[in-house]
Amino acid sequence: MTSNILSIAGSDPSGGAGIQADLKTFAARGTYGMSVLTALTAQNTRGVFGVHFVPAAFVADQLRAVLDDIQVDAIKIGMIGNAEIAEAIADILADRPHIPIVLDPVMVAKGGAPLLEADAVEAVRTRLLPLAALITPNLPEAAALLRRSEATDRTEMAVQADALRRMGPQAVLVKGGHLESAESPDVLIDSNGTTWFESPRLHTRNTHGTGCTLSSAIAAEMGKGSGIAEAVRAAKHYLATAIERSHELQAGSGHGPVHHFHEQWQPANDCR
Repeated sequence: MTSNILSIAGSDPSGGAGIQADLKTFAARGTYGMSVLTALTAQNTRGVFGVHFVPAAFVADQLRAVLDDIQVDAIKIGMIGNAEIAEAIADILADRPHIPIVLDPVMVAKGGAPLLEADAVEAVRTRLLPLAALITPNLPEAAALLRRSEATDRTEMAVQADALRRMGPQAVLVKGGHLESAESPDVLIDSNGTTWFESPRLHTRNTHGTGCTLSSAIAAEMGKGSGIAEAVRAAKHYLATAIERSHELQAGSGHGPVHHFHEQWQPANDCR
């Protein structure tokens, strides 16, 4: 039976990040995707030019409509926007602890535009983190959640991942893409201990939506029944290939999207 995966996140009209990236990822991973919109953005591969938050009550209406009708096997939470939306989501999901939640604490866009209001950080910290099976912050997001300086090496990455897990989530994946090194390691801390995922740094501008895509792929794998470490490993392989094949797309003049459907599409010059 096909697993049903729900994304709660903002919209990206250029298609590379947010809800659009999540739905593409769910489909590419063989699952049925659904969405609850928290925000509309005016953005493209060059930046974010405007954000309009959906009223919290209507976010709640969307979420209840899906949950009351469809079996949800996993949930990915991305851009929340403000404290009211975070509270509305937490109030509903607190009554459904059986659904695994992957929380990607989106705070800043690739180009530097803030995507989370200051008062929402505390709501994410206290209301959503304890509900999550896994959270997937990058180094700046982990530092913001912990109110400390950004990690600059692997030792501090592991320390911060452990500190975040003590705040309530079942597991924490701290992503090391911001490290100044030839490698891009990620560290997972869960009930089984510490696991490092080693990845070479890929030199490309096509990184728009990589965080959204990774967390969505993890949610899809968990919804299909994989354990957390297994889901992370499969999702990282999928994302790495999506980045490597991103040159097959021609979308935008800034940070281009990854190729979500690299396994399903033939390159144009291979079409018969």
